[in-house]
Amino acid sequence: MQHLDPEVLSLFALDEPVDAGSSSHLRSCPECAAEYAALRRAVNAVRTTPDASSLESPGPNVWEGIHRKLGLSDAVAADPLGPANAEPVEPQPAKGSNNVTWLRRPATWLAAAAAAVVITTGVVVAVNQMVAPVPLASARLEPLEQFSATGSATVTEAGDGTRTIEVQLDKTEARGYQEVWLIAPDLSRLVSLGIMNSSSGRFDVPAGLDLSGYPIVDISDEPLDGNPAHSSVSIVRGTLSS
Repeated sequence: MQHLDPEVLSLFALDEPVDAGSSSHLRSCPECAAEYAALRRAVNAVRTTPDASSLESPGPNVWEGIHRKLGLSDAVAADPLGPANAEPVEPQPAKGSNNVTWLRRPATWLAAAAAAVVITTGVVVAVNQMVAPVPLASARLEPLEQFSATGSATVTEAGDGTRTIEVQLDKTEARGYQEVWLIAPDLSRLVSLGIMNSSSGRFDVPAGLDLSGYPIVDISDEPLDGNPAHSSVSIVRGTLSS
């Protein structure tokens, strides 16, 4: 099947008029429809009108990132929003060239818009990662039965809302392997967070899990028997408190 040219798909995404044959093809071709949907999302992202009163003009590093991401030529290396480009002049095609200029290609503008969205998302993620995690709760881990190890467990929340629990023991005493659990106060319900192969480990707390309903941190000694249930042999245990 002959698919639509990227320029035509770009025109569709920009709500520009397109011939009836291309419209009919788009309605019947899943591949072209998927590509159109991706381009449309990029258009919608850059058309969203922000509150300009609370925004600052992007620095030159933003355009540098877009320029590098798209592998553009040195001819368009200057920041289009910079002072030197307050009244941009559309570049003319080279003599004898039949190519459309870079600034007039809808597909290229859409690619630049998509790259801007990617870069902005990356900046948001980077900022979230730089924000120091907020401590939510901690527990002192005490030994049970024949064990003597002690330790601690600390729950923190990152800037993006994800929670992790960090477990520290002063030694390992498992005859099999250590598994980390969160358990209900009446010991009737439990959630496995994973295996801890050393005296420390960091584990994700499942999204939506209410820690008040599973406040007990338990490190069990699990035999290599293939049974995923708790062995009923706990090395240390403690209750989270804020």
